Amino acid sequence: MIILLKKNANQTQIEHLKESLTSMGVQLNVSVGQSHTIIGLLGDTSRVDIDMLNALEIVESVQRIQEPFKKANRRFHEDDTIIELENGVKIGGGNFQMIAGPCSVETESQIIEVAQAVKAAGATILRGGAFKPRTSPYAFQGLGAEGLRLLSKAKKETGLPIITELMDAAHLSLFDDVDIIQIGARNMQNFELLKQLGKINKPVLLKRGLANTLQELLTSAEYVMAGGNEQVMVCERGIRTFETRTRNTLDLSAVPVLHRITHLPVVIDPSHATGVAKLVPPMALAATACGADALIVEVHNDPAHALCDGAQSLTPEDFAEMARRVKAILPYSMR
Repeated sequence: MIILLKKNANQTQIEHLKESLTSMGVQLNVSVGQSHTIIGLLGDTSRVDIDMLNALEIVESVQRIQEPFKKANRRFHEDDTIIELENGVKIGGGNFQMIAGPCSVETESQIIEVAQAVKAAGATILRGGAFKPRTSPYAFQGLGAEGLRLLSKAKKETGLPIITELMDAAHLSLFDDVDIIQIGARNMQNFELLKQLGKINKPVLLKRGLANTLQELLTSAEYVMAGGNEQVMVCERGIRTFETRTRNTLDLSAVPVLHRITHLPVVIDPSHATGVAKLVPPMALAATACGADALIVEVHNDPAHALCDGAQSLTPEDFAEMARRVKAILPYSMR
């Protein structure tokens, strides 16, 4: 249930209303926007009398909602959430960023060379996998803690904040220097892991599962937010369909749909969606045009010899050209 208060609502009246609602056993989520104040009611609202609320002088309207996600719901939170990193980089609310780097951290020279190249091209956040979930148990699984150490070194060399994937809550203590924790598609509904992320104060990028709906994606985001960590971004990275010419099918319609129903920043991953390097730039441009808040792109200095996902990785030169074109269309974005 959400209660929309009038613009001239008296603060004393608001506090009395909040006390009355709390006494009914519901939790409150108060969002103060530019034009309205919204009170979201969490929990069992069966005892709340809508007619009584509508009769109050300070109440504009009351509405019950059926979606199982409340904190991620734009109805509860009119204004866009803006994720701000320690170095001042912002994502969401009109702040667009490019995240780039290799699928996997392989060597010190590789990650630093790529980090320097993507920064020069306009990327503001460095991505790189240290722990890698792979379909085959015989495939390269990442360098683990050593990969995190090399990412931290690249961060010091370039000043770029870093994002990398967390697979196990037991590894959280290793992620102190990580700026954004990525939860991959396979772990989107690892609810125990999501609950642990709700207890920390660090931004989370949550990727959509291969066969999950947008409502399921936002319900997973709700697990993190319900624990107290509201610094969540959602990422469309392609879903599994009957098409075999691409690795997955990039659902670009998810961008405007998500912006309509949630206040969380929306990120697009054209690399995992297509699986083909030549398809990444056009999909990145399309994602930018339809209003994505950020792109996360795989870049490798030697894709032919990459230990992971070389076929979908751009060279630094190709990324620089893509970044140039992305910047050119940003002013015309539908966002």
